[in-house]
Amino acid sequence: MFNKLLTGLLCTALLLPAAATADEVNVYSARKEKLIKPLLDQFTAATGIKVNLLTGKADALLKKLELEGENTPADLLITTDAGRLHRAQQAGVLQPVDSATLMAHIPLNMRDPEHYWFGLTYRARPIMYVKARVSPDELSTYEALTDETWKGRICIRSSSNIYNQSLVASMLASQSAEQTQDWANGLVQNFARPPKGGDRDQIKAAAAGQCDIAIANSYYYAAMLAGSDEAQRASAEKLAIFWPNQGADARGTHINISGAAVTKAAKHKDNAIKLLEYMTQDEAQRWYSDVNGEYPVKVGVAANELLQSWGEFKADTLNLSELGTHNAEALRIMDKAGWR
Repeated sequence: MFNKLLTGLLCTALLLPAAATADEVNVYSARKEKLIKPLLDQFTAATGIKVNLLTGKADALLKKLELEGENTPADLLITTDAGRLHRAQQAGVLQPVDSATLMAHIPLNMRDPEHYWFGLTYRARPIMYVKARVSPDELSTYEALTDETWKGRICIRSSSNIYNQSLVASMLASQSAEQTQDWANGLVQNFARPPKGGDRDQIKAAAAGQCDIAIANSYYYAAMLAGSDEAQRASAEKLAIFWPNQGADARGTHINISGAAVTKAAKHKDNAIKLLEYMTQDEAQRWYSDVNGEYPVKVGVAANELLQSWGEFKADTLNLSELGTHNAEALRIMDKAGWR
């Protein structure tokens, strides 16, 4: 399957111009075209810089960048999860960027300390509960989900999913490996079923009575509530969001980003930086929130009304570069716990 996808990406790359021109920028994006192209078109209209877009799966795009090396046409990589951005940095396919605009617009914890990548939006990974079967008074923290009361009541994706890997990595950044292992062991014991499917599937399973709690990214929940699929909307409406770890001394709810980075071999570096900066402007940040159901990274730009209706929450302020740093240990812990 991966080889077929990679072959498809390599073929699609032929659509990108063979000869570089000054007024263009080439983008590899793990975001689906409909979730990014309208914003890129707005950038072109505002600047006159043409954007050549190639979309694909995140891991396949990174592999493509590695294989292409200095010959890649890509100037900018857009992908999801700080863990993936860290992998790209470690693979040596990114370069640092010096931009006063990006420094001013993007909070410190949502950008790489060495400026190799930058968050564009963020999403939370909260606890979602079935309103008919769970009272929010029963919930408190991620750690408390290991309690006996939740045995056979939790739905969550597999350990191969980067979002779950980053959740565990965030716990490693705030506590010992032994404590994190104990938590993973206890969580797995409370699974309602073997992990399967994506985040939407966890929400649908909870709504169908297979579990009482789902752990999923907030933007999937938003997409189900605001989408045209009546069945998905009905499922999502049976659940509500609970923001865990909100106490005065608590670390806050786990968050992650969609982000971007300039490639090491960028032929249009200046244009790539201009596009990055454009995506952190107020109008672009509002567009992302309205269309993608994600939170703006730029302080002072309000999230859309649906996200605001869930209430304010304290987010973990951990520098998200640590999600990549702790990824390998997180995988070992999940495997040892039997999280498949």
